[in-house]
Amino acid sequence: MSADLAVQIAIRSRLVATAAVTDLVPTTAILDRNATPAPRPSIVIGDAQVVDEGTSIARTRERIFHTIHVWKTEPSREGVKRIMSAIRAAIRAERLDLGAGYHCVDWRISSTRALSDPDGETSHGIMVIDVLAEEVTA
Repeated sequence: MSADLAVQIAIRSRLVATAAVTDLVPTTAILDRNATPAPRPSIVIGDAQVVDEGTSIARTRERIFHTIHVWKTEPSREGVKRIMSAIRAAIRAERLDLGAGYHCVDWRISSTRALSDPDGETSHGIMVIDVLAEEVTA
């Protein structure tokens, strides 16, 4: 399994296991797949970027950036901001478990944005979760 897939699985597992998140978004609407249109409200684990950290000749560390999209039908961005706050608390609560093969060295929410969709009915939140993963051998 790749480091970015391990991070994707860990993020979704954390979100569906956190009551503060699932009180705002049902577990069936926390998705790691394409869903068009996405249910409202929803959390969609989106694009990932993997960058070699370049800190050792062994090349065992990768920085993974996962983009999370939050969707909600509402007249303001208040609900999206509440959901993003719950996601932030869930991710920050403890180190992500990346399973066998990888260790989560560091993790953080590196950015958040709350936007109004041009349709005038939908709020859209975008978060980037930044994880430094190290490959480990058993």
